[in-house]
Amino acid sequence: MKKYMDLVNDCCRNVPELMPWDLDEKLSAEPDTLVVDVREPYEFDAMHIEGSLNVPRGIIESACEWDYEETVPELVRARDRDVVLVCRSGNRSLLAGANLKLLGYEKVFSLKTGLRGWKDYEQPLVDREGNPVDLDEADEYFMPRLRPEQQRPADEPEPR
Repeated sequence: MKKYMDLVNDCCRNVPELMPWDLDEKLSAEPDTLVVDVREPYEFDAMHIEGSLNVPRGIIESACEWDYEETVPELVRARDRDVVLVCRSGNRSLLAGANLKLLGYEKVFSLKTGLRGWKDYEQPLVDREGNPVDLDEADEYFMPRLRPEQQRPADEPEPR
């Protein structure tokens, strides 16, 4: 049985990853690059890369096609553009990227280390109003918050 990280690692074979400094250079050299944040809207509202488009992973497949409630015209028209997918840590963006590749997007990339790495590289983030996010405050946001019920019980074996 595959686990979550097995799926993510499988996607690495088909979706090239960019480090934060690579994305910074790409955005300077190729301003037509489309940055798509695949996190949930509440995550995007808290902080995101300025100018990025929020298309949650749960709807990305229908968002990139015409004639759906979720259709995002800019994404539909981006099949020939460089599209860089971002999320919190770089895992959801890889999974979304694999599906975009299946749907005919050829120039799809994932931000390795996600927004956490972007912040660690000291690149700017903005909130839903476009105000700069204090990077020290962003540290708190990126801290994992597992509740006790989300942790594997000591007596529960790991799935194979």
